[in-house]
Amino acid sequence: MDAIRIRGCRQLFGTIRVGGAKNAALPILCATLLSDGASRLRNVPGLRDIETTAALLRFLGRDISVDTPEVLVGQTTQAVRPEAPYELVRQMRASVLVLGPLLARYGRAKVSLPGGCAIGARPVDQHLKGLEALGASISVEHGYIVAQANRLKGAEVVFDMPTVGGTENLLMAAALAKGRTTLVNCAREPEIEELGRVLNKMGARVEGAGTAIIHIEGKDELDPFDHAIIADRIEAGTFMAAVGATGGNVLLEHAPLDDLEPVVAKFRQAGLTIEREGEHARIVRADRLKPVDVTTAPHPGFPTDMQAQFMALMTVASGRSVLSETIFENRFMHVPEMQRMGARIEIRNNVAIVEGVKQLSGASVMATDLRASASLVISGLVAEGETVVRRVYHLDRGYEHIETKLADVGADIARIRDESSIP
Repeated sequence: MDAIRIRGCRQLFGTIRVGGAKNAALPILCATLLSDGASRLRNVPGLRDIETTAALLRFLGRDISVDTPEVLVGQTTQAVRPEAPYELVRQMRASVLVLGPLLARYGRAKVSLPGGCAIGARPVDQHLKGLEALGASISVEHGYIVAQANRLKGAEVVFDMPTVGGTENLLMAAALAKGRTTLVNCAREPEIEELGRVLNKMGARVEGAGTAIIHIEGKDELDPFDHAIIADRIEAGTFMAAVGATGGNVLLEHAPLDDLEPVVAKFRQAGLTIEREGEHARIVRADRLKPVDVTTAPHPGFPTDMQAQFMALMTVASGRSVLSETIFENRFMHVPEMQRMGARIEIRNNVAIVEGVKQLSGASVMATDLRASASLVISGLVAEGETVVRRVYHLDRGYEHIETKLADVGADIARIRDESSIP
């Protein structure tokens, strides 16, 4: 099993290219089920989750070629098998996003329930409620969602709460439904806006994607597409946090600043200089960090996916900061590992109180989830001595060659292919 070894206390200087957004690529890959012919996705990151989605599409009967940053998806001559088994779905919760496209296109779908998640509950009840409103008959049998419909029909769906996956599943299903669908109280993430762009390229009529109310005029059939994925805002924010923790001067190529406004605002409060340079962003930190309070919220608020990385920054700020987590109940699992490195953090229910210290100390730490992995890498970059981050298969789900990108700007960081060789 791989690990990441870091020798800290080195400032970062140079250029990092931000890759394509994983959370945009995954639903768009699922959207290829809505049409025949060959679709082409560009700027696709080379990640484990992309490989998992490709394996699922192959199981369903699609011909898919993954040569990142490009993915080609075509229709095979064999009949599509509208069933997503537990063995594949359990590897990645986003696999449930095949439910809407399969049901809309083939009239039936059998998709395993995704199961538990380390950072908290992620129920799919809003997905099922919405599909039932479009006319689907749904049951849960032996751990599988079983859905049927001769053809979905447009309707108004009001989500009880904003849900990213639910909005994406209903958006794709409605694209082939008969008539007009209105989705209310939608999630507003940039990745949903991106999915709307792709569906419009396929011939659907989607208005309002990325806002709280989305209107979709369904079509009888949709076309394949060619599309370049937007840049990953969370990867960009993670590199901003790395520069903020270590100090230095880094140009982030293709940094999506417009999608990162709440994050950029907090980084600037903490003392970072962030300036737009065309399509890029320059990140500079010269003085010691200031403490900043953060509360996570659905987009356009501060994203929960940046909470752990921002906490790593605050562990070396000059004072007390308070981080409140409102999205997931178990998203402080990185805290005990940071405490092993000398961070002073107190947890009170969904609030973390961080007293900044001048210096962290390198240690062997264990990653528990994707963003926790990134936060421990950032902590290692600013710590004195050597840090070993284990279980980095979590990291590989969402960051493409993060150790190489950081090494290119001056970090002393390397991947260890066999962590059993590390003392």
